Amino acid sequence: MKRIFDIVFSLVGIIILLPVFAIISLFIALDSKGGILYRQERSGKGGRIFKVLKFRTMRPDSFSKGALTVGSRDSRITGIGFYLRKYKLDELPQLFNVLKGDMSFVGPRPEVKKYTDLYDQRQIRVLSVRPGITDYASIRFRNENDLLAESSDPEKLYIDKIMPDKLDLNLKYIDDNNLFKDVKIILDTFYAIVKD
Repeated sequence: MKRIFDIVFSLVGIIILLPVFAIISLFIALDSKGGILYRQERSGKGGRIFKVLKFRTMRPDSFSKGALTVGSRDSRITGIGFYLRKYKLDELPQLFNVLKGDMSFVGPRPEVKKYTDLYDQRQIRVLSVRPGITDYASIRFRNENDLLAESSDPEKLYIDKIMPDKLDLNLKYIDDNNLFKDVKIILDTFYAIVKD
């Protein structure tokens, strides 16, 4: 049932949002050099590596300067990228990941392998389900970049505190989820974005 929901609504979303995709693409092209889309390898279900799609919000080669984005005004973020990130519009291309089956609408956010390699035996269970566009952790840590910006060692804060808290929320979802809860998480995500 979840997979049928994902296929139907990702396809509907892609069709409805095609004009929005075109407008965002134009703004990105006018704002800075580089491609429209950004592809990054992430760990999916079973630890399988796939390429997550996002609208590009950073300058070319930014990932070589670190995997974490620190602060909403990270100097690597482009002008339009700031707004795409603020309203989570950079995540829209992941509808194609959902349609393909790499992701689901709701599930643990896919992480880069560098960090999934640090999971312990309990946490690794997060990789037993399809990753999602949103989840409990996405709502709770929607301002994660600003939290990291306040730290003298952002990566240590992420690994020691933020990532374990996210994984606890992911495991809570895995242990108790259904389609109705998925819909509620999607609606809560929209509310959190609008509220901010």
